[in-house]
Amino acid sequence: MATTENPNAVRPTGTPARPPTDPAGPTGRLANWVADTTLEDVPASVRDRAKHLVLDGIACAIVGAQLPVSRIGVEGVTALDSAGDTPLIGWDGRATSATSAAMVNSSFIQGFELDDYHPLAPLHSNSIILPAMLAAAPRVGRVSGARFLLGAILGYETGPRVGQALGGLDMLSRGWHSGVVFGPLAAAAAAGTLYGLDAAGFEDAFGIGATQSCGLMSAMYESMVKRMQHGFASRNGLTAAALAAAGYVGIKRVFERPYGGWLAAFGECHRTYPESIYAGLGHLWETERIAVKAYSAMGLLHAAIDAALELRPKVDVNQIQRIDIDMAEAAYAHGGWKAERPLEVIGAQMNVAYAVAVALLDGDVLVDQFSQTRINSDDVWRLIDRTLTHHEKAYDNLPEDERLTTQVRVTFNDGTTRAAKVVHPRGTGERNLTNSDIRDKYAKLTLRAITAERQAAIEKAVLNIDTLDDIGQLTDLLTPAVHSPLD
Repeated sequence: MATTENPNAVRPTGTPARPPTDPAGPTGRLANWVADTTLEDVPASVRDRAKHLVLDGIACAIVGAQLPVSRIGVEGVTALDSAGDTPLIGWDGRATSATSAAMVNSSFIQGFELDDYHPLAPLHSNSIILPAMLAAAPRVGRVSGARFLLGAILGYETGPRVGQALGGLDMLSRGWHSGVVFGPLAAAAAAGTLYGLDAAGFEDAFGIGATQSCGLMSAMYESMVKRMQHGFASRNGLTAAALAAAGYVGIKRVFERPYGGWLAAFGECHRTYPESIYAGLGHLWETERIAVKAYSAMGLLHAAIDAALELRPKVDVNQIQRIDIDMAEAAYAHGGWKAERPLEVIGAQMNVAYAVAVALLDGDVLVDQFSQTRINSDDVWRLIDRTLTHHEKAYDNLPEDERLTTQVRVTFNDGTTRAAKVVHPRGTGERNLTNSDIRDKYAKLTLRAITAERQAAIEKAVLNIDTLDDIGQLTDLLTPAVHSPLD
């Protein structure tokens, strides 16, 4: 389909825009807003933050592209789906179909638990949104950087809103992989922007994406599939947008249907919050609440890591008799399980006892803390075996933005104790990583994976993305081979 002169749409000029089924309902309000919003409607500070979020997602993809788990994923997917023209990030021209590329490129971003998360509606936005758009772009003609940036922002806004409508963190407590449930809607919004969907088209895309929501959180213990589950959401949202662009009719009013609707089915007789889907659209920007990770671990563990790092200068690890960690329900269910040796990388990155142990011992929780050698070190397991985790029910009743609260309490051999409590972990709220911090993280993460010249070119392209005539200029920088940071 040829592009038009309108940088925000590819719908042929003169084609009348169709309204959603019920403009006053949650589905209709979101569909109208996504269809009508232009880049000029987005405050400059939000646009700038979105560029830095894109840069962080690309850094994670570069780090993850050649990890051992990623190599297995690429071989498995391309053995099934070898025909295609959509390149894989960091694989020197290796390509597959658009849908498979969305899935695999997403697994790279998720590859080492370094990617963004939303603290109230947990999903990893970049691993859903960027792969879907990179796969969609060649199919709709030339896509400007400005339109790509708009798509990213609309995806960043959609995912957390639909997630909060389902109760956000509550989904993790019930065993759903929340980001994979919320994610098809975010990907549909982002990819649908490149396809130039009108409000009725977005309603169809949301309906098609919503019926593909999925994800079991038991993927976090030892399986490799946790790395690819957000890729399922990216692929499903891309498919939804492409079908809607072709005129395929999706579920209408998918959020508010009482029987088989998205909120009704996934709410499972629990309270849902449909007003969260549209409250504050265009005024409250979820893009600015997305947390960029300071640590290579599941986001709900970051408060415990901060507490351990706060305690570290004050403790002699050789004198520790016991460590107690108090957590709210979602964090406890997701990360408070008892670790057993041997532990896989994915399990270590999901387990609070391991994260606190290496924070106390090493003073950091990044790539080096998740080598197999470090994971199986005796000094780490000495602390893990002395750690008890607790569900602190009082934390469940805190204001929504304080439910990441975690306390780490250390008891020493002489019976004395020290404790630290963190309400807002680094990367969230007023402790968000600054744009400068994100640029530093990008430089540090990609240092061993690509050349300094390529590092600088990618950073320049992303931070000036709204000036690019064709997003292919960025894609060309992403596809050459990269090195694994573990090699």
